[in-house]
Parts: sequence; structure tokens; C-alpha cells
Amino acid sequence: MKKLFTLLAISVVLLIGTLTIIYAQTDSATSPKDTTAKTESMTPAADAAAAAEEEPTFHQVVKEKFIAGGPLYMTPILLCMIIGLAICIERVIYLSMATTNTQKLLGNIEGALKSGGVEAAKEVCRNTKGPVASIFYQGLDRSSEGIDIVEKSVASYGSVQMGQLEKGLSWISLFIALAPMLGFFGTVVGMVFAFDAIAAANNISPAIVADGIGVALITTVAGLIVAMVLQVFYNFLVAKIDSIVSEMEDASISLIDILVKQHFKK
Repeated sequence: MKKLFTLLAISVVLLIGTLTIIYAQTDSATSPKDTTAKTESMTPAADAAAAAEEEPTFHQVVKEKFIAGGPLYMTPILLCMIIGLAICIERVIYLSMATTNTQKLLGNIEGALKSGGVEAAKEVCRNTKGPVASIFYQGLDRSSEGIDIVEKSVASYGSVQMGQLEKGLSWISLFIALAPMLGFFGTVVGMVFAFDAIAAANNISPAIVADGIGVALITTVAGLIVAMVLQVFYNFLVAKIDSIVSEMEDASISLIDILVKQHFKK
């Protein structure tokens, strides 16, 4: 699953890079003379239709802002967005598959213990996906060694499963912190360019500093947008993990109670 999303992220990066180059070449290939000739040959009705057609789409606006912000500074921010989202999507799918109906599983295990013993209960765990079933299997596998050993086994393997659930969160938090920093880096570089232009022209004019300030503002906005989007996914994942861990703990206690009752019946 991780390899699939890695390949998907790389493909998206290459696709966006190719589209950016093609659009940049298309824009540069249109000369002012061609535009003037087309404008002179148009009727008023054609001018209105052309104006409606030339209204920029969302994709065109994003592309123009990307180029205006400077590919050198916007590309790292875009990479943070793509790789971070790929990890988030992989984690969402993994956690969705890790969610188990614990009450139904406990009922099946209790019924299997009564009808077929520990081996039947272990078979139920084998046929159930998720970390809760894996923890139950480890506890049932050590049930012959006593309740204390079962508790230690469940606690130890629960820690392992918790680590699997939290895997990848550190990378998401890295991109959340890195994207605004890259945006601020573009801001500083843009302001340096603006002040260099002022020093070279020995004059403060909006036209002189517009390019540098444009780079500064666009990279800052892009970095903040990436951080906000990834932060929403991060908080969702943390809440989902906390919910699964809470279910794991409650279900583990219930499993111990079932095994204790089964032991006393013997």
C-alpha cells in the first residue's frame, strides 16, 4: 500500500511538472503581434465571446500563481503537499481497515470458547482483521500460562500495535512545520530581491518592488495553505488513533474478564 502511494505521489509530481513546462512554453509562444492581429480582426460580438472564453479557470489561476511565486521556491512546498497528502491518505485507509467491531468480536470469542475452547477462539481472531484481533490472539495463545501472563502479553503486544497505528504521523508533522518555513524562506528571498531592485534603481516605486513582493506573498500563502490542510488530516488521524487505542484497552479488559470466567468454570 505504501509503495502504491509513493508511486502515485511521484507520478503526480512528474505530471504537474510536465504540465507547468507545457503551459509556460505555450504562454511564451504567444507573441503580442499575434494577439494584436487577432484583436483587430474580431467583431464586437466575437470580442465578447473571446473575453468570456479568456476568463481564467481555477487551474489557470493556480498555474499562474505557481509560476509567479517562482518554481524554485514553490516546488518544495508542492512536494510537501503531495507527499504529506499521500501519507495521510495511506493512514486514513489503514486506520479504517484497523477499526473493528469489538463487541461483536468479544461475543464471537466468548461463544467460541464455550463451544470449541481456546483453539476455536484463536481461529476467530485469525479470521478477523485489525489490531484488536491480533492482541486477542496473543492473549489467547498464552492463556494456558495463567491470567498474569495473558495480561502482560496483551499489554506488550498492545504497545506494538499502537506503534503501528502511529506510524507516519512524525512525517506529517514534519511537513506541517516545513511548509510554512519554506514559504517564509521564499518571503525573505523575495524581499531581498525587492530591496536589491530598489538599490539598483535608487528609487522606491511599486513597479520596481512588485516582483519581489509578489514572490514573498505567494510563497507565504502557499506554505500556510499546505500546513493548514495537513494539520486537519493530522488532527483527524490523531483522534482516530485515540479512538482505536481506547477500544483496544476496553476490549483487552473484557477479554481478561472472559478468560477469568472461563477459568473458574473449569
